[in-house]
Amino acid sequence: MNARSDIHDRLAASLREARKARGLSLDAVAKLSGVSRSMVSQIERGESSPTVATLWNLTQALQVDFAGLLEGRPSGGIEVIRAGAAPVIAGRGSGVRIRILSPAEAVGEHEVYELIFQPGGALVSDPHSPGCREHLTVIEGALSVQSGEEEQALAVGDTARYAADRAHAIRAEAGARAILIVQDS
Repeated sequence: MNARSDIHDRLAASLREARKARGLSLDAVAKLSGVSRSMVSQIERGESSPTVATLWNLTQALQVDFAGLLEGRPSGGIEVIRAGAAPVIAGRGSGVRIRILSPAEAVGEHEVYELIFQPGGALVSDPHSPGCREHLTVIEGALSVQSGEEEQALAVGDTARYAADRAHAIRAEAGARAILIVQDS
């Protein structure tokens, strides 16, 4: 089995399981997500490659973590997600590539991401759940982080911890790379 069909199979199974676990019909998911019933069905059968926007709409409707959709079930021992197999969110127009590093079972508690910024890239976020905090460590380059009205400049090796239950943003003037940990209360 090639990596592409494996990804399609895992995605299809994860979405189907999430829908059934919530007792939703294809029609209900279509109404909640804004994705057509036929497209939801095609994705669940592994017959269609959904866009990031379509996946995002489905995960929001099903209340599942975007990061966990492509992960297989761990079988014990050492679980390895190869660099090329980690799920990636490429924000169109934002100049930020987000690689998801945390496992599905960590959703809503402790999520880990690698952020890769193009020059001028920005990750602008609406408030998360009450008490949510983010921990941002700069690996390469420099970033600025804003939480509410406060803003700080960060250099390589710096870590910022801030409230994420208010509007917040991370920006790069030049290229940069960072690790972001989102911790719900």
